[in-house]
Amino acid sequence: MRPVTFALVGCGNISGTQARALATLAPDAQLVACVDLDSAAAARFAAEFHIPARTWEEVLADLAIDAVSLCTPSGHHGALAAAALRAGKHVLAEKPMEVDVPRCDAILAAHRDSDRLLGIISQHRFDPASLTARALLDRGDLGRIHLVDARIPWYRTQEYYDSGDWRGTWALDGGGCLMNQGVHTVDLMLWLAGPVTTVYAQARTAAHARIEVEDNVCVTVTFASGAIGTVVASTACYPGYPARLALHGTAGSLILEGDELAQVALQGQPVQHGAAATAHALQVATGGTRSAEANATAANATAAAATTGWRWGDAHAAQLADFAAAIRDHRLPAVTGEDGRRAVAFIHAVYASARSGAPVNL
Repeated sequence: MRPVTFALVGCGNISGTQARALATLAPDAQLVACVDLDSAAAARFAAEFHIPARTWEEVLADLAIDAVSLCTPSGHHGALAAAALRAGKHVLAEKPMEVDVPRCDAILAAHRDSDRLLGIISQHRFDPASLTARALLDRGDLGRIHLVDARIPWYRTQEYYDSGDWRGTWALDGGGCLMNQGVHTVDLMLWLAGPVTTVYAQARTAAHARIEVEDNVCVTVTFASGAIGTVVASTACYPGYPARLALHGTAGSLILEGDELAQVALQGQPVQHGAAATAHALQVATGGTRSAEANATAANATAAAATTGWRWGDAHAAQLADFAAAIRDHRLPAVTGEDGRRAVAFIHAVYASARSGAPVNL
């Protein structure tokens, strides 16, 4: 079978990560073109990765290109995704899916009218730590989750926001520390802890100039399961600290920090930290089956954990491999357009609450 062929749209930082990830997937997937409105940026990218720089119209018309991956500012995803789906291309979009819920819905409508696949990059779902956490939850080893704590205490300089006229804008960034930086942790929280019913939030622009969006946000969350939680995000916490997601259940707790499973504590067993926590959790998760889904997730976690020297870019490679396999196997990708919309809807509910000063029901 020939490789699934990709064109990258937008030649900024994240496109390089995707290009290097695709290079590891041969012969199953292949990067064959790049596109950027800045012809000089496209030429540099094309030279670095030994592919042709094409126009958007050429990519849409080329029947040999199976899929496009959108690495543009978020506010451009909607129009590009709709055009690509109409042209018969599968679409993978970087986070967030779009800048607001109506634009996400427009992408989903275009997807429903096509026979192509739509996926949203949420590469941290593919980290060994995240897969291990999912396996434990699927088996019920933490009991009933009652408290969730998500923190994204990151730092961005003023120069970061000044480096592009789209950064820090509602129109193209869609929001600040929660939408642009925190969306990965939000997605993990929703994937692991389940849907949310109510948010109550405050947001501030506290430490940066010349931006429209927030650099600090605090949220109280109520989950459909009855659990409660908090989300705190920032791009003003110098010098920046790892993102953290803690899940506390009636039978145990786990803490994800950065890309690692920092701690697993199950009742009646020793508390495990760091690499030992992942190894211990995998042993527990694979020690029997409670459902086919739990067993499959544990197997995926085991395979990911076996990768030598897991590093930045490996999770992107895993998600791109899943998307290519979904195209070949005629199945849904692991992270769908509906998943992407769910994260954006949560974040916009947070923004609505911060503006009104009142709780917002999802």
